[in-house]
Amino acid sequence: MRSRSYDPDLTPPWKKQRPVPEVPADPGLVVEEITTGFCGAVIRTEKTAEGPTVTLEDRFGKHRVFPMAPRGFLLEGRTVTLVRPARSPESAPAGDAQGPRRTASGSLSVPGARARVARAGRIYVEGRHDAELVEKVWGDDLRIEGVVVEYLEGVDDLPAVVRDFAPGPEARLGVLVDHLVPGSKESRIAAEVTDEHVLVVGHPYIDIWEAVKPSSVGIDAWPRVPHGQDWKSGVCAALGWPANTGAAWQRILGHVHDYRDLEPALLGRVEQLIDHVTVGFS
Repeated sequence: MRSRSYDPDLTPPWKKQRPVPEVPADPGLVVEEITTGFCGAVIRTEKTAEGPTVTLEDRFGKHRVFPMAPRGFLLEGRTVTLVRPARSPESAPAGDAQGPRRTASGSLSVPGARARVARAGRIYVEGRHDAELVEKVWGDDLRIEGVVVEYLEGVDDLPAVVRDFAPGPEARLGVLVDHLVPGSKESRIAAEVTDEHVLVVGHPYIDIWEAVKPSSVGIDAWPRVPHGQDWKSGVCAALGWPANTGAAWQRILGHVHDYRDLEPALLGRVEQLIDHVTVGFS
């Protein structure tokens, strides 16, 4: 009997692999990554040497970066392939005439909006550099929301600072802490703050300088500074910069243009704080 070559048209329908829809990974889209089960909202997409990636943030504020692999995500229970939006924030700069203007934080700008009268609530950060960085990236959003950012010069006295602030339902307080990692001095201090109207969050970096992506500053990585040595001075020495940490910070800040120049571990925390102090207000 003469054999017959395979004809794909004769494959039973139940054996055929159904086409998977491609869905633009627009910010805010909630999906589940198939291999890990991690579920979160799209924060951003990026083009890397290994291929495009998508950053998701779950309901606890945790960020995970995943490759945008074919058939790699579930959307409302259906398998989909995520693709970069045609005009993603990474490809359309703020103010691009071909798309809506965005603030430095990536949110849609509100043309003609006036600054809101400051709320009773506040966001506290550790130092002046932290405050300047938050202002540069989130300044437009903060003024529209009426949120004031102040700096503390450290968090050693945070419990007393919170008591003096006297937080309440209409005067909520958010605190951004440097180097908030398990077992650190900062984590022990933060644990002492238990007021329901106060949210203390942090990033893992020794100093806010590290929250700026090295590539944005034009370096391969932030130097490792020996324990016990002043970190900022050590960074300047390792990079061959003048021993002037104030000038070094202005150099770093000058390379920050928008949220794309910052690490995801900082981005999600600041957004959490803004949401916390403005909850319940229109």
